[in-house]
Amino acid sequence: MNIHIIGGGNLGSAIAIGLAQFTTGNNITVTRRNVQLIENLKQYDIATSADNTAGISRADIVILAIKPWQVDAVLEEILPLVKGKVIASGASGVTVDHLNQKIAGSNVVVRIMPNIAVQYGASATCISAAADDIKNTQTIVELFDKVGTAVIIDEKLMDAATVLGACGTAFALRYIRASMQAGIEIGFDAKTALAIAAQTALGATQMLLQEGAHPEQLIDKVTTPQGCTIAGLNEMEHEGFSSSLIKGIKTSLHKIKG
Repeated sequence: MNIHIIGGGNLGSAIAIGLAQFTTGNNITVTRRNVQLIENLKQYDIATSADNTAGISRADIVILAIKPWQVDAVLEEILPLVKGKVIASGASGVTVDHLNQKIAGSNVVVRIMPNIAVQYGASATCISAAADDIKNTQTIVELFDKVGTAVIIDEKLMDAATVLGACGTAFALRYIRASMQAGIEIGFDAKTALAIAAQTALGATQMLLQEGAHPEQLIDKVTTPQGCTIAGLNEMEHEGFSSSLIKGIKTSLHKIKG
């Protein structure tokens, strides 16, 4: 397919690199006004341009990886050149209804919410569309399933998906950083502490996904009576570990909703 990504910031570039590395047979173009900032994409055989409309008429899928306030202007710019395409918007908070009103039925509209781990084939991408267009989202689902996981969700949950799946990357990294800092306190150098903390988080995630179990079931495998693991877990809970994380996620959601 020909995939045209408008927006070469952190997310747009990550999507392009992920698709270039983990899919085959696709021609990918990324546009950004300051095209010099995305010259590094050429090493992945990704075309770049400062013109949002460059080659867009040949695109099968157009991905909008732009700020919400840019969406209307970009659509006005590209719509005369795209008909019958799939337009996948990654702009937070811009609804399917709003997109459909602007596009007026000339293209299929899909909302997507990947995260920057898409670059490494590890995104948790959420996808939604109007009920009439769900059948036309399969191409997008299959595409993003190759760079992580992709699930169709109700659009009313897209803001929540942004917090849990996109903001959640930062929350997970903050846990790893804290674990690294603790590792330094108990005797490791920074590099070793980070390597252990990051690999341990990766191992826990892989175990959880592959076994399909509830986290507490796997926690039980690690804890022993009167052991050091349960002592540490209980101290973390006394200090509000779970409650502070839950509050942080809910606060982020309230911020999105205004």
